[in-house]
Amino acid sequence: MERASERWPAWQPKRIDVRISPDALVDEAREDRYHRQTLIDWWDQKRVGSTRILVIGAGALGNEILKLLALIGSGFTLVYDPDKIERSNLSRSVLFRQSDEGSLKADVAVREMRDINPDVRAHAINDNVIVRAGLGVFQWADVVIGAVDNREARVFINSACARTGKSWVDGAIEGLSGVVRVFSPSQGACYECTMNATDRKLLAERRSCALLARDAALRGHVPTSAVAASIIGAMEVEEAIKVVHGQPTLTGQGLHLDGLHSEVSRVSYPRRADCPGHENLGAIIPLGVGVADVTLGVLLERAEAALGPGAALDLSRDVITTLTCPSCGHATPGRAVLGTVRESQAACPKCATHRVVEITSSISRDSGIDLRQTPADLGLPPFDIIVARQGMERQEAWLFDGDAGSVLGPLAASYSGYSGKQASPT
Repeated sequence: MERASERWPAWQPKRIDVRISPDALVDEAREDRYHRQTLIDWWDQKRVGSTRILVIGAGALGNEILKLLALIGSGFTLVYDPDKIERSNLSRSVLFRQSDEGSLKADVAVREMRDINPDVRAHAINDNVIVRAGLGVFQWADVVIGAVDNREARVFINSACARTGKSWVDGAIEGLSGVVRVFSPSQGACYECTMNATDRKLLAERRSCALLARDAALRGHVPTSAVAASIIGAMEVEEAIKVVHGQPTLTGQGLHLDGLHSEVSRVSYPRRADCPGHENLGAIIPLGVGVADVTLGVLLERAEAALGPGAALDLSRDVITTLTCPSCGHATPGRAVLGTVRESQAACPKCATHRVVEITSSISRDSGIDLRQTPADLGLPPFDIIVARQGMERQEAWLFDGDAGSVLGPLAASYSGYSGKQASPT
């Protein structure tokens, strides 16, 4: 009888020679969401993932910018926009749907960013940056991206970035064309350096003779397209990425795209010696309190102790202190940032006469301001910066960092000075 061992050779384990192909070696890397962009030799995904970006505007340009920030896995994104979605936005804004009509742009944009990439850490503030953005949000940001459609907002962004020493990327579109510019006021030309007499005239026309905001008037909208928004928005993000990585950027320059004739040109802006847009506050000292936690009197005492008698406090923006009727003498506190009170609100509630507006941007012992008020009482936004000044030679910039948590919301942990504790008045 034939034995099984004679029919089948004794089983012996085989030695398998496994050779790992170069493709297999990168399989694990390929599973990384950001693998392809990390193949760029200077790209640092960890740096991108920890970058703090302030985006101002969530319209057509803002949509493209925020979409791309979500795709690249940018770190912490704070978005300002006060407007609601209108039907005309739907043809130019990739993040908005018909069901979003009437919703706040910033809220919807941030929601859609998270839908694109669950890693996204973003926060929406549905307010006007000129009025409600404390300079602390600019000091917090590593780079600022502007997606605004008016000169007034650009002038404010430029000034805020100059004061806090930050670079910002500006974009504008019209028809099939657009422009991208990078401004770093401490290094070269700033936005105000590019403004001519016509620009300044048009900017002034946004205010009445009494410096109040003009009531809404019928005016034509700038023709824009989703195509231009996509191109210019992408170029803005590209410049911001280069700023973060220390790569060459369009600092002090503009790249102009003529989409109709398929032409691109580059222009350098000269720095104007008389330009007021380059003020840098230098080192910014955290106060440990918010704008509603301390009185002007206490702040003035601190300024005098640090800089000597006669020191004053410079505010981050002009505020309306009083509205006074020249006919009946009725007066009410302004308690508002200049630009938030419209012409139609200036009528005296007693006799309907147009009231006189009193404005200040500085507080001193003899300024006539009630020093028992807080900066918040004057209308200054939370997380703002105030400057203690002695003449033109000595100054200290102070940050109301006690407001960081309330302003930054879920991004508060990205602020290096945030402890998670409520600040107490000093």
